[in-house]
Amino acid sequence: MDLIIVESPSKAKTISKYLKGKYRVDASGGHIRDLPQKSLGVSIEKNFEPRYVIFPGKEDIIKRLTDEAKRAEHVYLATDPDREGEAISWHLQTVLGLDGNLANRIEFNEISPKAVASALEHPRKVNFNLVDAQQARRVLDRLVGYKLSPLLNNKIRNGLSAGRVQSVALRLVVDREREIQGFVPEEFWNIYAELRDKEKKFSPFKASLEKHRGKKIKIKNKEQADEILSALKAGEYFVSAVKKSITKSHAPAPFTTSTLQQDASNKLGMTAPETMLMAQHLYEGIDVEEEGHIAFVTYIRTDSTRISEDARQSAKKFILEKYGKEYYPEKPNFYASKKGAQDAHEAIRPIDITLTPERAKKMLDKKHFNVYKLIYERFLASQMAEALYDSMQIEIENGEYGLKASGRTLRFAGFTAVYQDYKKEDEEDAGKLLPPLKEQDALDSLSEKGEQKFTKPPVRYTDASLVKAMEDKGIGRPSTYASIISVLNKRKYVTKDGKYMVPTEVAYSITDMLVKYFTDVMDVGFTAEMEDKLDEIEEGGKDWHSIIAEFYPPFEKKLRFAGTDGDEMTEILCEKCGHPMVRKNGKYGKYLACSNYPACSNIVSETKAEVTDTPCPKCGAMMTVKTGRYGKFLACPNYPTCKSTLPFETAPKTEETEGICPECGKPTKKLFSRAGKAYYGCTGYPVCRFMSWDVPTGEKCPVCGGAMVKTAKGAVKCSNKDCSTNAGKERRGKRENAS
Repeated sequence: MDLIIVESPSKAKTISKYLKGKYRVDASGGHIRDLPQKSLGVSIEKNFEPRYVIFPGKEDIIKRLTDEAKRAEHVYLATDPDREGEAISWHLQTVLGLDGNLANRIEFNEISPKAVASALEHPRKVNFNLVDAQQARRVLDRLVGYKLSPLLNNKIRNGLSAGRVQSVALRLVVDREREIQGFVPEEFWNIYAELRDKEKKFSPFKASLEKHRGKKIKIKNKEQADEILSALKAGEYFVSAVKKSITKSHAPAPFTTSTLQQDASNKLGMTAPETMLMAQHLYEGIDVEEEGHIAFVTYIRTDSTRISEDARQSAKKFILEKYGKEYYPEKPNFYASKKGAQDAHEAIRPIDITLTPERAKKMLDKKHFNVYKLIYERFLASQMAEALYDSMQIEIENGEYGLKASGRTLRFAGFTAVYQDYKKEDEEDAGKLLPPLKEQDALDSLSEKGEQKFTKPPVRYTDASLVKAMEDKGIGRPSTYASIISVLNKRKYVTKDGKYMVPTEVAYSITDMLVKYFTDVMDVGFTAEMEDKLDEIEEGGKDWHSIIAEFYPPFEKKLRFAGTDGDEMTEILCEKCGHPMVRKNGKYGKYLACSNYPACSNIVSETKAEVTDTPCPKCGAMMTVKTGRYGKFLACPNYPTCKSTLPFETAPKTEETEGICPECGKPTKKLFSRAGKAYYGCTGYPVCRFMSWDVPTGEKCPVCGGAMVKTAKGAVKCSNKDCSTNAGKERRGKRENAS
């Protein structure tokens, strides 16, 4: 039996159902290998080649797939139809030992019986342009994240991370918040008049002041407003012009990944990650009672608004049958994708147009249903005729002042019979019916009113508006929008005030530091340009190594400067490589580090602190006294090579000098070990490191050269217990005791 390998078990279940047991379908559970988690995994010296390792826990899956592949006549790789999916297929092909010269890659934009059957009829080889595009992005993101994150941890605090696109997105949020904080409101006034026809045949309507002496007017304060109100009350109103027209509203394009996330945020209050999770389930398939495992929508990571001709014809048939021919446009609707869109896939749409939201409601839970309904209605509306409105504008004059009233009523629903666009707060004229007035008609004033207003600061980002900003500015791609927002929340770089993003304190520190040292990496234009370069790899016009090689050297130079900036450069040269050492502030005081880091990681202690007589339990160096947040403590002077610390209370008590050092002639002093046992150490430490358990006399043994010491009983002996002089003294001592 032939084998088909996909990523998820849910997708495998859906495809298996459609193929009715003719193929074995199994899942890899996503990527089976990637760059290592705890090391860089990129050989900078060897043209930035990545080093891939098997994902922990995937060994059993690989063994199972390998055994199945050996038994199968043909193996088909049916991972998602994008760069990530192509890379997963390549990794599977490599690890399972499949022949790369065979056409074993199949792809489909939707998981339906027709699409799967068609894919099996047209297999191809793995597309290495797609694979290389994914590799380049992965390597670039690893280099930036792996190099910047330790810098943030050293300069700000532990537990922080940076990313090539993530940090730029965070900058957007921080910059917007600073705009809000620095915003100074400006006062302005709006003036309205409630008017009515002289005969009182029609209902009153409201007109707003627009012009003074034919020019746009801006009212800045109450005094100016009061002056205008007085003039209006003293004057006479009459209609100067009436403009009637039929306006059209064109149906919106079917969803891309970003517009789906925006609409779900605005209408359903769902976060981008939550929306994508529901959409992923709808794409891969869901268990439905009596129906089995079925898929509902096409591939959900796309920036294209294109749809297949089959989908267009299905929509046309459905619209004509359910709504009538007037609801289908004279010419089918086509939508141009945004500049820079990959257009590799269709827009997001339902697989089966006859699976209406009414039917789907019985199959899906609330969240899945809401997302499906949104996708279904948006797609159906995109294929429908325009909505028509009767629009009317009445221009009114009163002396030197001009006012305007606008209204709009629905003439033909068109696509709005299915889908309503997100309402904006400023659409005040929608649904407003104005009286059928004529030019030169005189009007009565019921009231004039002035409203004090203040200009408003920019609005904070929501999930929807941040996704839109990222898309408009060309940073990130459809597959990354939701994950970036997820990281910002997970890392607590932003908090939520309702649906709005508020940067935390650490977000400012991260942004300021990265902008200071890595201007290009944090520049929106540079990031968008890099995205375009990565896209060029997919198109086959760029070698991915050259893009990384062009980016990394200046980045590494800035990285080195950022690591040493603010530290004092010394005249001391590194013993290992000869570069100048820089003086740094560490947790336990100052130390010297090589300025050639990371090529040379040499560091030496430069502690100028009180030296105690307590040896470091790890390396033996005499501990020094430090003062921390909770008072004094003992620290090893070899920090950061040795990070050993002890409570201050363990410092030994010192006595008066007693004895003479046989090595340098300086006095020795009585000290106590951590266990409380007395010993004698030279006062010339650390130049002289002599120590003895007994009091040294200052003399050396004439036989072995060891130190002569005086015992607690007053006997003088050699400190070397194996020395022959001690044996004679012991025998003599025993005889004296016997007598």
